[in-house]
Amino acid sequence: MPPAVVLVTGVSRWLGGALAAELAADPTIERVIGVDTVPPGPEVLRRLGRTEFVRADIRNPLIAKVIDSAAVDTVVHMNISATPGGAGGRVPMKELNVIGSMQLLAACQRATSVRRFVLKSTSAVYGASPRDPAVFTESMQARRMPSGGLGKDSLDIEGYVRSFARRRPDVDVAVLRFAHFIGPRIDSLLTSFFRLPVVPTELGRDARLQLLHEDDALAVLARATTGNFTGTVNVGAPGTVLMSQAIRRLGRIAAPVPGPAVGSLSRLTRRTGLVDWSPEQMHLLHSGRVLDTRVLREEFGYSPRYTTSAALADYGRTLAPVVAAELIGSVTGGAQSVVARFAGGMAAGRSLLHRRDPAPVVPGLRAVRDL
Repeated sequence: MPPAVVLVTGVSRWLGGALAAELAADPTIERVIGVDTVPPGPEVLRRLGRTEFVRADIRNPLIAKVIDSAAVDTVVHMNISATPGGAGGRVPMKELNVIGSMQLLAACQRATSVRRFVLKSTSAVYGASPRDPAVFTESMQARRMPSGGLGKDSLDIEGYVRSFARRRPDVDVAVLRFAHFIGPRIDSLLTSFFRLPVVPTELGRDARLQLLHEDDALAVLARATTGNFTGTVNVGAPGTVLMSQAIRRLGRIAAPVPGPAVGSLSRLTRRTGLVDWSPEQMHLLHSGRVLDTRVLREEFGYSPRYTTSAALADYGRTLAPVVAAELIGSVTGGAQSVVARFAGGMAAGRSLLHRRDPAPVVPGLRAVRDL
């Protein structure tokens, strides 16, 4: 049964506003209510169409009145902050994410009209560790549990959602664990990271990245809202790229830093306003993470239009390269030739060692080795 009244939290951000606009364009949906603590900007506001915007804080129990008065039957929770700076600090971020989600779920639990709940979660719940498996399935847990930031908040929120589903078995619940968003319009952690002319990387690591184009993210959210899928699903594009490949393709310059300096670097970027990255998120990009998307294709019923490489290329069209592709190619080719000459010299040295006269055999030594 299609939804009649949909409430979307976090509509002042691009993705939340785009979803509300997509749902408002569906004539089978009677009402779309958008909720956020701040009003949307002019560009997002123009796209909202017939969406009814309500300025409300989900941390306030008054959100229950909004749900009850409008007889909301479908709730899409997207008001989850990924950065401390965007929320005013780590404490307000945790309050918005965790306390706000608890209040929203409590309101949904009391509202008899609610029959579907969709959570925009993140693959950060799997953590980031060099010991991670090649791909994460939905049934796997983090090898190294997130100690803070978005990953820890998302783990807590998913736990509350599971408890809500047990208390309200009549409500269909869908949890969407998204890979990193990227695209020409969305403002995500990854897009702000790659906008830097010099991109910091961790020395000795070259993480695998799995991305998701903004159009595919919007399509998955719309299908989850109007469809009947229940459960948890990983959402990511096919294929991966290495961090070094992504930096080269976008015309940026990589700046390797030692691992112990990653935390200090992330604090410096936050203070200067360059990138609002926590230490956990910096390590995530340097360890990498890849999701198994079988459930997305076979059970959820969606195949992303963009591969990881295509999504990166579409975003790259919005950037002016710091270094020309020809220069990057020549520098890379020169470095490879140096490595090849060095490797050739090492191989020649080993062959010379093998051509020397063998050392004299000490009587009895062979018998000892055989023992």
